Amino acid sequence: MSDAPAPRGIDWLMVAGLGLTWGATFMVIELALEGITPFWLAAGRITFAAVLTLAIWQYRGGALFATPPALIDRARLVLVSALSAAVPFTLLSWGQQYVTSGFAGVSMAAVALIVLPLAHLLVPGERLNARKALGFVIGFAGVVVLIGPKAFGSSGADLEFWGQLACLGAAASYALTSVQMRLFPKIDTIGLSAVTFTIGAGFVVTAAWIAEGPPPLPDMRTLTILAILGLVPTAAAGLLRVVVVRNAGPTFMSLTSYQVPVWSVILGAVFLGEDLPASIILAMVLILLGLALSQWGALRRLFARRQV
Repeated sequence: MSDAPAPRGIDWLMVAGLGLTWGATFMVIELALEGITPFWLAAGRITFAAVLTLAIWQYRGGALFATPPALIDRARLVLVSALSAAVPFTLLSWGQQYVTSGFAGVSMAAVALIVLPLAHLLVPGERLNARKALGFVIGFAGVVVLIGPKAFGSSGADLEFWGQLACLGAAASYALTSVQMRLFPKIDTIGLSAVTFTIGAGFVVTAAWIAEGPPPLPDMRTLTILAILGLVPTAAAGLLRVVVVRNAGPTFMSLTSYQVPVWSVILGAVFLGEDLPASIILAMVLILLGLALSQWGALRRLFARRQV
């Protein structure tokens, strides 16, 4: 795989859109959980996404790799399929029962920090330097400021430690799959999304059946919410994630992990009447400063192109 090109304007728009979409997802999940259990919620949304993307991919011809894949690429496809959705969905569904919401938010923000060393070691053109590392650390600090004291507070649950490990495991899964996606040779993006969702659905449905028994029969309201979750933050956002990683690299893609808590807080205030924390301005300044530092070269090239 060649060095990652500089992010284009469309890549910045896609990353911003992903941050907004995933930030809004928490509200929709809360509504869905009123009518379905956590594991079957995860299974329902990924199965819907699998059916949708698989149908679109087959309609387009069903080709995946541009050339016959090597054995390592076949193995990587199975790994990405398991870790991109199935494992993190399952770990989060289980882990969030025992940790505070603040810790879950911080663990997802940690994706960007986990990506840094992985990309440095595995992806050409994603070398780690002091400015980039400082930027990501400052951005992470902004997320911690936003969440406040509950970021590392205790839930008091007996299985809290294991719940925390599960959330961090989900973050590591997202980070690892972003790096592995970048290492594929030329591949159809819709096909990659379809295959990962389809294999992932098999893992999640099995986990849901073991943990919660046979699937429930949700009402029409819950089914509608599941369809929305499967279509927008799972299928559509999952496809955008693949496109961004393939075009601009996993480090750039990890910028979404700092946006999600911000959008979640803002949308909760707008639509649910929740109070905005007093720290939101400081948090946003830190996050934007971290973004500017970590992506200084990309921002400079982007504005230079606009002036030409």
